[in-house]
Amino acid sequence: MKRLLLAVALGLGIVAVSSHSDAALKVDAKAPDFTAPAWLAGKPFTFKLADALEQGPVVVYFFPAAHTPGCNMEAHLFSEAIDKFKAQHATVIGVTAGNVDELADFSKETEHCGGKFAVAADTGAKIAKEYDAILAQKPEWSNRTSYVIAPSGKIAHVYSDLNPNKHVQETLDAVTALGKK
Repeated sequence: MKRLLLAVALGLGIVAVSSHSDAALKVDAKAPDFTAPAWLAGKPFTFKLADALEQGPVVVYFFPAAHTPGCNMEAHLFSEAIDKFKAQHATVIGVTAGNVDELADFSKETEHCGGKFAVAADTGAKIAKEYDAILAQKPEWSNRTSYVIAPSGKIAHVYSDLNPNKHVQETLDAVTALGKK
């Protein structure tokens, strides 16, 4: 719990230098397809966006790096809300170009993903570049940008902000709205 509180405090420090910005991929644009090495509860597998979309909407949330304060907090928030996403038949996948060698542990640690959703490695930030989710201050890392992709493969919602606090609610609201269409 102390680690989570520390992560929250440090994550809020990031807020002072972050700002909300618009990602280049807009609503109704076709989401770039990707396949990436991923981990769920420490177990490796290959994540394929096309396969996930066959099951329902997909939340692709880019985060700067595993085991950093804001990313720890964001992963924990997604893990706490995962049942709400599953109730909407949505898949959540975290994607990062930072600290990819730590993703197996990050995916299973209770204070982060808790084994509840997968995280994928984006070595070289190739996927992040296709999604215009590059961190300006450190271009080899992903920006904190979340996309909701409809089963049709089109972008349904985009939210980009270094502050991790609103990404879960933003994406959950968008997934819920998709279910009402």
